[in-house]
Amino acid sequence: MPGRGLAVALFVCARKGTPVNHLEPFRTLVRAEGERLYRDLPWRRTRDPYRIWLSEVMLQQTQVVRVEGRWPEWLERFPDVRSLAAAPTAEVLAAWQGMGYNRRALALKAAAETIVRDYDGEFPCETRALVDLPGIGPATAQGIRAFAFDLPGVYLETNVRTVFLHHLFPDVPGVPDRELKPLVEAACPALPIGGADAGGSGAEAFAVPQDVRDTPRSWYYALLDYGAHLKKTVPNPSRRSSSYTRQSRFEGSRRQKRAHVVRMLLDAQADGAPGLSRDEIGRSLDAFEAEAGRQPVDAGTLESILEDLVAEGFAVFNGDLWRIA
Repeated sequence: MPGRGLAVALFVCARKGTPVNHLEPFRTLVRAEGERLYRDLPWRRTRDPYRIWLSEVMLQQTQVVRVEGRWPEWLERFPDVRSLAAAPTAEVLAAWQGMGYNRRALALKAAAETIVRDYDGEFPCETRALVDLPGIGPATAQGIRAFAFDLPGVYLETNVRTVFLHHLFPDVPGVPDRELKPLVEAACPALPIGGADAGGSGAEAFAVPQDVRDTPRSWYYALLDYGAHLKKTVPNPSRRSSSYTRQSRFEGSRRQKRAHVVRMLLDAQADGAPGLSRDEIGRSLDAFEAEAGRQPVDAGTLESILEDLVAEGFAVFNGDLWRIA
């Protein structure tokens, strides 16, 4: 880890509007740390955009060690984008159980359907096309571009923020992403001479590669691994980002109640039941809450949860029963 002097010097450059060449000491340091701390994760052994996209989505709000186990399990059931697009919604949701944030599973299926329908099953690599897909935002799009296609861009996620905040903004609170993005762009290596950047920014916006191994893919892996290391060794720098939000408590939350209802509907379908009535859902949910020492769920909250699940595509209501979509 570099000394305080280098961090302060880089910070001064950052606040003044850092020229690309002034980031070279920082880039050299990050590359060295990335090589030292490299994690040989399974999704780093492929350039298949489907598999990389899946890892990017799974890693949102989920610990790496958990994704390491669930990523191969998912690929056994849905080995490619066509198999995911063709799968019933209930099967996709069942495969996702235990990962949290079930909306991610629905977004994966919806995006897969769009890729098969509009792109004949081939992943686009243009930023605009990627962010137009359900559930894919700017960070996920740039992750796909960097790790599947080795294309430069601004991949700004929590570990990347951590590194830039630690070195370029030491002790500065509330740093907005608008100050980080030009630096992230300027530090990312451009394509080698002659490379074709499909749908990206011009090469002049990015750093000149230091050598043939200095690519967008290897650069962002270095940032991710170094950022993960910094979080364990110094007070988390990402908390000084104006974008930082603490994950809300799951236990006893509305999210947990929703997840329990989805699990009930999946279990009912697996047992061959046509669906569940409001009373059946309410009794099961109240028993779940009582087991945790909490009060029964009021009728208004239950009705609101059921309405949301129908509106969001998780469930279908036929007038008497709710079932998984």
